[in-house]
Amino acid sequence: MLIPHATSEYGALRHVALRYAGDVTPDLDGPDVHPVLARQKTTSSWRPYDPATVRAQQDTLIDLLRSRGTEVTLLDAAPGCPVQHYPRDIAFVIDHVLVMARLNSVHRLPEADALTALMTEAPHVVHLDEGTIEGGDVILHTDTVLVGLGEETSPKGVTALQQALSHHGVAREVRPVRFAVDGIVHLDDHFTIVAPDTALIHRAVFPPAELRWFELHFDLIDVHDDEARAVQANVLALAPGTVIIAVGSDRIAAQLAGRGLEVLAVDYSEVTRIPGSLRCTTLPLTRA
Repeated sequence: MLIPHATSEYGALRHVALRYAGDVTPDLDGPDVHPVLARQKTTSSWRPYDPATVRAQQDTLIDLLRSRGTEVTLLDAAPGCPVQHYPRDIAFVIDHVLVMARLNSVHRLPEADALTALMTEAPHVVHLDEGTIEGGDVILHTDTVLVGLGEETSPKGVTALQQALSHHGVAREVRPVRFAVDGIVHLDDHFTIVAPDTALIHRAVFPPAELRWFELHFDLIDVHDDEARAVQANVLALAPGTVIIAVGSDRIAAQLAGRGLEVLAVDYSEVTRIPGSLRCTTLPLTRA
């Protein structure tokens, strides 16, 4: 029986769900590009990718996770969904509760169907009743849930999440995080917690009030503009002292290692041709 549990972003990753990239790729430059995508292209890179290469790079990550003792569940394909290999967005675990996201993009709705079996097993499942919220915007910190208010998550979604958590006995404040620019895909492309009180941040997209809050709560490692466009902030903590990053993130790797963290690097160059990386392609179900 699946008992979802996660209280932080860096607890030892025991069980994670992934889904391979499908053969359908997004239309990035056609005449009918959605206005949200048009705005997102101003803050992140969107380039065509080869699905087979993406799947091969996912296999490398899966092998690494399993070699470290993490159970990997592969979700069924979501036919016709061009970004199906980003399951982080379709659900997230907060303490003992599995929360089903309310996706902003209609074409992504079929991605959640593969979670039906997991929902059947899980004792506490939440379906939010209004707004939109995606897992890439949701980050756990002590007694707080940080939720980015970018293009995919709305204030009503934040309110609905707070109400649902309170109903299920989760005593956390859901804190919205605002951005200084439009076109933000998800919070985790610009801010991620990598270890207790340590986080990566791309300062350029946050207003001064948010930066002050981050500075009060974290030892911050700056992510430069070019690194953010290469999705190098989107890393995956494997355990309190171990972080998986994408090959090529050399400066960030040095900063992490300088703080005593074990840094593991995988080639994710094809995955990051659109704005998602290691955190986006993994849906943690259980963290110790």
